[in-house]
Amino acid sequence: QVQLVESGGGLVQAGGSLRLSCALSGRTSSTYAMGWFRQAPGKEREFVAAINWSGGRTYYADSVKGRFTISRDNPQNTVYLQMNNLKPEDTAVYYCAAKYGSLSVHSGQGEYDYWGQGTQVTVSS
Repeated sequence: QVQLVESGGGLVQAGGSLRLSCALSGRTSSTYAMGWFRQAPGKEREFVAAINWSGGRTYYADSVKGRFTISRDNPQNTVYLQMNNLKPEDTAVYYCAAKYGSLSVHSGQGEYDYWGQGTQVTVSS
């Protein structure tokens, strides 16, 4: 059974930074792509960033490009989302997701196999 556990969320002022972590346990011997998504109050969940198995390819939503960086540490089975210059519109619950058997990057929610429970990020103005 695969489990994804996010951490690192919290309250930060606009212009500040946070680093989210997503630890994967269970099925760790296979290749898997990872992604971060977010859901703001009253809105649908949206894509934020994705990374392939090797970490050599990344993909970002236009709204976070240049401010957020996704990375991964495969020996630790952990994926990170470094968020800089945060804005109030970044306030949301952030979810990580895993897609097994892939060497590519994926931005579609339906492409992912497993999801974490989410971590709240609140940016005050």
